[in-house]
Amino acid sequence: MGAAVAQLDGALAQALSDYERHLRLERGLSEHTTRAYFGDVADLLAHLTQLGCTAMEDINVSSLRHWLAKQQSLGRSRTTLARRAAAVRGFTAWAHRVGLTTTDAGALLASPKPRRTLPLALSVSEARSLLDEAGARVHEQGPQGARDVAILEVLYASGMRVGELCGLDVDDVDAERRLLRVLGKGSKERSVPYGVPAQHALERWLAIGRPALFAAGLSGPALFLGARGGRIDQRAVRTLVHARMQAVPGAPDLGPHGLRHTTATHLLEGGADLRTVQELWGF
Repeated sequence: MGAAVAQLDGALAQALSDYERHLRLERGLSEHTTRAYFGDVADLLAHLTQLGCTAMEDINVSSLRHWLAKQQSLGRSRTTLARRAAAVRGFTAWAHRVGLTTTDAGALLASPKPRRTLPLALSVSEARSLLDEAGARVHEQGPQGARDVAILEVLYASGMRVGELCGLDVDDVDAERRLLRVLGKGSKERSVPYGVPAQHALERWLAIGRPALFAAGLSGPALFLGARGGRIDQRAVRTLVHARMQAVPGAPDLGPHGLRHTTATHLLEGGADLRTVQELWGF
């Protein structure tokens, strides 16, 4: 990416800089996503520079297709090609919107659709075994056992992303209405309901487990805490989910995302409306 940026100057370099600022400050994207989009656009502009483009108005759908064809010749996967095409469309749409170009060249750019395979999901009986096994051992495993049960119950009940779970604060729990206030992608807030089993697990964690792991100056308002008292991180949650899966005979080795897919699958199989599930899950 550094080599691509070094090839740019003038209007193209300024446009790239302005677009990066837009991604960070206005879109509210994660650091990882911003870096990926920035790298894709920088690579595109460097390629266009080699083709003789010096101004934003020089960008057209033919030059964009030429760049995508080069990506394909380099052996990029269909998923990568689709992502890069999406990044370019976002860039040209922004450039047109802010007046850097008179047309949106990327609007005509098609991209290969990635081959998608459905992630594995637990059966209803396997999900029940996972939660029952964790609950049966909660007393012998102390505060961390209570935390693990609460995390599993919340993940299965809410279908939230692991990052969303780790970001929960105590005040995000509305115990009276059994709702969780979740801050999702793009800083979008939504309320997600949870059931009685998750309610009981959360009550036990908040009454017994969290006070035992609480560390002044480290815990803050975090709902779920790590072994040292700080906010639990995503790696720790993934580790505990994989570890708990091993106690379920015949179950696939799933992480938090697998539980998210499991929840959506079970809701849809139970007759839930697809659009409702998408809204609750932050799709």
